[in-house]
Amino acid sequence: MLSPDVFLLFLTTSLLLCLAPGPDNIFVLTQSMLRGTVSGFLVTLGLCTGLLVHTSAVALGVAVIFQQSLLAFTILKLCGAAYLLYLAWGAFRAGASGLGTLNASSLDKMTLYRRGIFMNITNPKVSIFFLAFLPQFTDPSRGHLTLQLLELGAVFIVCTLLVFGLISLLAGKVGNWFSQSPKAEVMMNRVAGSVFAALAIKLAFTQR
Repeated sequence: MLSPDVFLLFLTTSLLLCLAPGPDNIFVLTQSMLRGTVSGFLVTLGLCTGLLVHTSAVALGVAVIFQQSLLAFTILKLCGAAYLLYLAWGAFRAGASGLGTLNASSLDKMTLYRRGIFMNITNPKVSIFFLAFLPQFTDPSRGHLTLQLLELGAVFIVCTLLVFGLISLLAGKVGNWFSQSPKAEVMMNRVAGSVFAALAIKLAFTQR
C-alpha cells in the first residue's frame, strides 16, 4: 500500500509525464484529428491496455529481457517502426474523400483499439522506462513489491486516460473543423503521415 505522500508525488509526476510530448500522446492527437474524438478515446484505451502489459512485465521481471537482450529490443522496435510506416503510407494515400487505407468508415472500433495496443507494446522503451521509473516509488517495508508496482502502474494508467482523453476531445474538435474543407482535410492527412513517419524513424533509431 502506497503512503499518501508517495501517492501524491507519483500522481503529480505521472500527470506531468503524460502531458509531455511523446509518441503515444502525439499518436492520439493525430488519430483524433483524422477520425474524431471517439476514435481518439478508443486508441487511448488501446494504449492503456498496452500499459497494462508493460506494468505486468515490470512487476514480473520480464521487462529485464528488453533491457539486457539487444536482439529482443531490436526486433520489437522494428516491428513498431514498420507499423508506423504503414500508417504513414495510408495517410499520404488518403485524400479529402478518405479513399485511402485510413478511410474512417473502414475502421471499426476494435481496429482502432488494437491500433493503440500495437502502438504501445511494440515500443520497448516503455517497459524500460517503467522498469526505471516505478521502483523508485516502492518501499519494501510497506508490503509486497509486486503489488506496489501493479498499484503504481494502475495510477499511471488512470493519469494516461485522463490526459489522453482530454487530448482526444480537443483534437477531435479541431479535426471536425478541418474536415469541413477538402483542402484542409488533405493537408491534415499529409501532416499525420509526416508525424507517423517521423515517429517510425525515431523508434527505429532508438537505443536502449
